[in-house]
Amino acid sequence: MLLLNSFWIILFHTFLSKFKTKSFLITTAITLILVIALTNLTTIIETFSGEDEKAEVAVIDQSSSLLPVIQEAIQTMNEDVKLISFEESEELAKKEVEEGNYSGLLIVDVDSSKLPVATYYTMDIAESSLSDNLLNSIQLVKNQLAANQLNLTNEQLVKLNEPVSFEKIALVKDAKTEEELSQARGLVYILLFLIYFAVVLYSGMIATEVATEKSSRVMEILISSVSPIKHMFAKILGVGLLSLTQLALLMIVGYFSLTSNDSMGSMEGFLGFSEVPVSTIIYAAIFFILGYFLYATLAALLGSLVSRIEDVQQMITPMTLLIVAGFMIAMFGLSAPDNTFVTITSYIPFFTPMLMFMRVGMLNLPFWEPILGIIILVATIMILAIFGARVYKGGVLMYGKSNSYKDIKKALQLTKKE
Repeated sequence: MLLLNSFWIILFHTFLSKFKTKSFLITTAITLILVIALTNLTTIIETFSGEDEKAEVAVIDQSSSLLPVIQEAIQTMNEDVKLISFEESEELAKKEVEEGNYSGLLIVDVDSSKLPVATYYTMDIAESSLSDNLLNSIQLVKNQLAANQLNLTNEQLVKLNEPVSFEKIALVKDAKTEEELSQARGLVYILLFLIYFAVVLYSGMIATEVATEKSSRVMEILISSVSPIKHMFAKILGVGLLSLTQLALLMIVGYFSLTSNDSMGSMEGFLGFSEVPVSTIIYAAIFFILGYFLYATLAALLGSLVSRIEDVQQMITPMTLLIVAGFMIAMFGLSAPDNTFVTITSYIPFFTPMLMFMRVGMLNLPFWEPILGIIILVATIMILAIFGARVYKGGVLMYGKSNSYKDIKKALQLTKKE
């Protein structure tokens, strides 16, 4: 009972001590502001870009006939663009653009085939939306003029521009359709980022937490009263509870921010997760939790080997590279989820949380494949926990310069002497 109470004391102490820190509160507040800003990005852009003001473009029509039809075409694409005929010289028109009286200068003419050619002058070619609208409008006019020269009717022109009918049908039974893949891809993409950043951020926090306690020399007292495996998992669960609190807060604020500005429908359509199966959500939660425990256990083990906070990053760098490698393979796998390399690496424990989840979301896998992935993860976590507890017990008693993986052997030797 005493050990159990000690476990919960360490767990909640870890949670509350990290929760109350200024760094955590400031980071959470800044992240919440970023979430609100990102979910209202369209509104912010419209506010600062002055969408209510029409972009006025000076036009010198050297053909004396193209301006009216281009004006009509541009109105069908963007009503906020206004083309104004400029009767003075080209040099004077450029000066007007430089002074900010016009957004740009468009010079149009016809070539030897009586089809339009154009030159557009602007202060900054990096801003492409206006020039794209002008280009598309002139292209539309050119198509119409070319059709008239070839005596094509409007019906023939429409038929000519119709996209080809191209349907993809899988021969594999129960394979996901293109629409289902699109729906799954958005959610998988977001959750992969969530798993990646959560594992990187909170695993590093655990390693730092252990190193901090070692530097304060209180670890010897704690280990003498609580078994190392209980102490290690109390730390892991404490930081895990902190991470879930922070993530839940961010997701709630993000959801209400989206729904409050009517962006939820368009966001769901853009990301493609309006009709994702419940099983995908369940697998996401399972692989997220198991991935966290896998890397958190490894981080606690590595954190116990260093006695200075500044050595933590160097010690956990290989672990971070493993996470990055898994994430990069998963990004590749989004476009080729059935690739043999992706399939094989999805059974490597340190890649399984991201790769197996990606495959579950993108493919109709046999039931045994994700279950095997879960079993592999659980077994690896148990092995790491047993081995990690032995290293942890000796590692937390090691002081001085200790930032090499060779110190694992020293930690095990110290454990045997206990």
